[in-house]
Amino acid sequence: MSFIHPEFLYLMLLPLVILFGLLLTQKEANAHYFSDEVIAKLRVHSRAMSLRMRNGLFFLIGALLIIALAEPVIEDGEIQIKAKSADVMLALDISDSMLAQDLYPTRLRVAKEKALSFLEKSKEERVGVIAFAKDSYLVSPLSFDSAAVRFLLQRLETNSITQKGTDFLSLLEVLERSIPEKKEKYLFILSDGGDASDFSAEISYAKKHNIVVFILAVATQKGAPIKLEDGSFIKHKGEIIISKRNEAIADLATATGGVYIESTRTDEDLQTMMHEIQNIADQQELKSQTIQKYIQLFYFPLGLALFLLLLATSSMSKREVVHLPSAFLLFALFVSPMRSEAGILDFMKLDDAKEAYESGAYEEAARLYGDYAKEHENSQSYFNAGNALYKQEKYQEALEHYENVEFSNKEMQSKKYANMGNAHAKQATPESLNKAVEAYEKSLKLHEDKETKENLERVKELLEQNKKQDQGDSGEENGEQNQEESPEDQESENKENPQDSDAQKQENKEDSASQEEQKEQEEQKEQKGNEGEKEEQSQEKEQNQAGISDEELQEMSDAEQKKWLDALNKESRTFMYRLSPKQQQELDSDEKPW
Repeated sequence: MSFIHPEFLYLMLLPLVILFGLLLTQKEANAHYFSDEVIAKLRVHSRAMSLRMRNGLFFLIGALLIIALAEPVIEDGEIQIKAKSADVMLALDISDSMLAQDLYPTRLRVAKEKALSFLEKSKEERVGVIAFAKDSYLVSPLSFDSAAVRFLLQRLETNSITQKGTDFLSLLEVLERSIPEKKEKYLFILSDGGDASDFSAEISYAKKHNIVVFILAVATQKGAPIKLEDGSFIKHKGEIIISKRNEAIADLATATGGVYIESTRTDEDLQTMMHEIQNIADQQELKSQTIQKYIQLFYFPLGLALFLLLLATSSMSKREVVHLPSAFLLFALFVSPMRSEAGILDFMKLDDAKEAYESGAYEEAARLYGDYAKEHENSQSYFNAGNALYKQEKYQEALEHYENVEFSNKEMQSKKYANMGNAHAKQATPESLNKAVEAYEKSLKLHEDKETKENLERVKELLEQNKKQDQGDSGEENGEQNQEESPEDQESENKENPQDSDAQKQENKEDSASQEEQKEQEEQKEQKGNEGEKEEQSQEKEQNQAGISDEELQEMSDAEQKKWLDALNKESRTFMYRLSPKQQQELDSDEKPW
């Protein structure tokens, strides 16, 4: 047996011995005035415990408490803990093409949610962040601090970089300069693929510097126009651009030994990607530590001290009838199997459950919290078990635990309903989405919360979108064609109509984007009326007065454009760091700056 904190024995036990030695050898006050024979005749004798014996018990109690503070233990072997990490650099595409809405609400929003989920599930890995468009910037170096990386990642937007376009070679250069000491580097890219058709230069650079690229394509093959904040669409040479998923970028991943995966609405794509990264990436040992394992014994001297304290404070004369429980009766109460709300060692179970949850062992945490909750009918434990099951994506089981929770505190009850809403929303069925709305509304009635409001709005928007899609897919009714059909539906009907010529079919395909723009403009004109026409006239007048036309803006020289971008870069304040060399970049006539 040994002591973890032996300093308590050295510093407290000796002063305790001296103090009680003085108390035990000190004479009583009346001994200075009477002899021992007189005191013996004056004193009333009883069978109660003497003062000296009582002081002796207090001395023994103090010694036992000091021993308990010194924490006696028995050594139970050693545990070796190793910290390993694959060191993955996460790259987020923030070019304007990520504003396309073929994924709800936008590609950028979906990519950020995927990246944040990756951080949440990779707490044992060192992760860094790079933002890239035409140029690339280091947002966060490799770090175990997932909270700080998450904070920086959430604030990335398309306007964080003024130079538009997508350049994957600059991204690889930034990765090489950020971790040059690594033999093998792992890059996880979330992007729509840009517009390039040949990635031979990027593949050559990656192989030369041992960079393994994993790509999650956040876009659809169908594509969508790029809608800006002012409601307008990005045009190129007078035509609305339809940005689609560039599958040519798959060569960059496969040729470097990585994996290319197309995104889905669920987390299945991210789970598959994480599984592939763990299989391919070599985890390097960063730190190793040996920890001694102990069996705690402090509760033995502590329990004995409490029992002696009970004896020392309950000793009374037997000549008087005192209705107090005897030591034997109290001992029987401790030993007898009576139902209690909490056991003596329950705190150890809860500490183990909390430690398992914080370390990411959600399955173990759910089991410990669930067993304690069922045994004691404890709402807080049901709530914690539900959270652990939610982390494992077992949403239905989490809901069953949340239903057993009843808090008297309104704020905690509000959190319960908010978590139930999240679990319903994750199931992503029409019925579960409606239940999520009900749960969020109950939560907001009890306590106002910004995140809960945002989640409620997202679910309502998703329900509305699903409702519109169901209405759009209902087809023809009573021989009448719906006037609000999308260009794709019109195209399919034109294919089935034998009276249309092939030239008309091709023309309908090419004008689908322009028809969509005309419809939106007509709707805006109907809503705004004369006021909209006046605003358009005033804008045209101001543009004519300034002497700048659309053709002149398009014909702006490379030097003028570079000067304008440099001015913006000097005035902007950012938390991103340029690691790639600043090169003279010339835009080709066919290059698409989004």
